[in-house]
Amino acid sequence: MVDKRRLVIMPAHNEANNIEAVLDQIRAVDPTLDVLVVDDASTDDTAERARRKGATVVSLPCNLGYGGAVQTGFRYAVEHGYDIGIMMDADGQHDPQSLPALLRALDEGADVALGSRFLGRMEYNAGWARRTGMGVFRAIVRRVTRRPFTDPTSGYQALTREVMEFFARDNYPTDFPDADTLIVLHHAGFNVVEVPVVVRARISGTSMHAGWKPIYYVVKMLLSIFVVLLRKQTHTNAIRPSQNGIRRNGIHQGGA
Repeated sequence: MVDKRRLVIMPAHNEANNIEAVLDQIRAVDPTLDVLVVDDASTDDTAERARRKGATVVSLPCNLGYGGAVQTGFRYAVEHGYDIGIMMDADGQHDPQSLPALLRALDEGADVALGSRFLGRMEYNAGWARRTGMGVFRAIVRRVTRRPFTDPTSGYQALTREVMEFFARDNYPTDFPDADTLIVLHHAGFNVVEVPVVVRARISGTSMHAGWKPIYYVVKMLLSIFVVLLRKQTHTNAIRPSQNGIRRNGIHQGGA
């Protein structure tokens, strides 16, 4: 059996104080993983510190936001022949000890392994606005997909090449890709499963959800979900022939 090429995709903006420790923790769990740090126009030495730790770095000429940086990582992974992508934050919140569980879910047939803080453990205190947003989007995603997702706003995920190819096109939001992308995946017929993970407090610095940003996040995500529902029919292009048959609702059905 040929080993699958796996790439950790890590968007980073001014994470110089965190990036080295995070990369060391990943190497300690699985030294065979390749790591791509997408430096989203940092004004500190995030990129240089990541390179010193052996990561490949793509530096963006301007700040694209979290979603734009992640999509850059998907495009890099597709162009360089990776079979699996793993989305991780550069601030230390995503515990690398949860990586094997995410990868195992893909080995068992999932297209996307979605890390859940609520099935696993959340070791930090999310503010009331953030928790309210989590609850609202959990209810919306459950209603739309008719599946009992517990953590649709999780950014800790593992994805197959097919999903990365799908998102490397024009199917990915630029700032806060969360619940809206989960609905897109559902409409496109991909098989998404939740996996218990541990999410910790960031090592240092200020979260992108600090201050007034959670309120902006909730409003923007509601608008994004509304647009996704309006464009539902445009996402069915992910259901297409594959080498093993036709993908329907995340399951390969062999043909004659």
